[in-house]
Amino acid sequence: MMYLNDGHIRDMGTDWRHLTDIVEETVRTRERGECASPLKTYLRFHDPANRIIATPAFVGGSTAMAGIKWIAGFPDNSRYGLPRAHNTIILNDPATGQPAAFIHSGLLNGLRAAAVSGLMLRAYAEARPSAELRLGIIGWGPIGRLHLDMCADLFGSKLKQVILYDLKGIEPDTVPGHLRAITKIADNWRELYRQANIIATCTVSPERYIDEKPPAGTLLLNVSLRDYMPESVAGITTVIVDDWHEVCRENTDIEQLHRRYGLTESDVRTITDVVCRGGMAEFAADTPVFFNPMGLGVFDIAIAAYYYLQAKQLGRGVRLEE
Repeated sequence: MMYLNDGHIRDMGTDWRHLTDIVEETVRTRERGECASPLKTYLRFHDPANRIIATPAFVGGSTAMAGIKWIAGFPDNSRYGLPRAHNTIILNDPATGQPAAFIHSGLLNGLRAAAVSGLMLRAYAEARPSAELRLGIIGWGPIGRLHLDMCADLFGSKLKQVILYDLKGIEPDTVPGHLRAITKIADNWRELYRQANIIATCTVSPERYIDEKPPAGTLLLNVSLRDYMPESVAGITTVIVDDWHEVCRENTDIEQLHRRYGLTESDVRTITDVVCRGGMAEFAADTPVFFNPMGLGVFDIAIAAYYYLQAKQLGRGVRLEE
């Protein structure tokens, strides 16, 4: 059994195009019925703000791997100098069930989140080839920084402007050097929201705060899932999810739209519609697109499997003996 951590993942590098392709191929594999992914289980005890989430999944096709993601989110960990989230993944050989790898990596969780956003952003850019890409990121933590890295790598010179905002402020020297010339640090989220046409919310906000309707044609990458006041997005007709049954719970913005405005599964499109049925091309250019990814275990397992195979080929990681 192999052990991998953040250091091993970093040493193997990040190929955003390949990671985005892995997510796309996993969507297609799932559409063919070659995946299994029961609903996540949320474990809560003592403080209800804390949770540990179990996400089992099997991915067939070229990935051919089973496993489970076990991620703990404890918001008060910063008081003790600890990460807010602890992410672990166990991979199992689907033929025998034998454990193949144990991965302890918060980075892997962020790579999956940004790669899924990258797939949606790629579809958006292909459907609107003449649109300038002005990326706004609310929340300058690890997930926000990975989203900037992903977007810059995938789109290069097509990325015309970057606007960043974080409630705690942002030091200019934390922005990658090659992007500083096109980067603006906003004084508030409204300034960012009104100027960007791609908005990624990557926060840990305990309360919703976005109360403005999005500008025309904006792509909203609702990564943190709980930033929008329901009335601000209630009029959007183009709502995309990764899986309705996953995302319409746990006080997400989708669940709020369902409860307060009657949004149903038949009203939304899925990431499968976008990838397999060209769904993004059907939307008018001035229509805001509201993407809500709860985070499917099949994506975590597929990306973890990629790094596991890379580690085997490169001789990385630590071999755990029986």
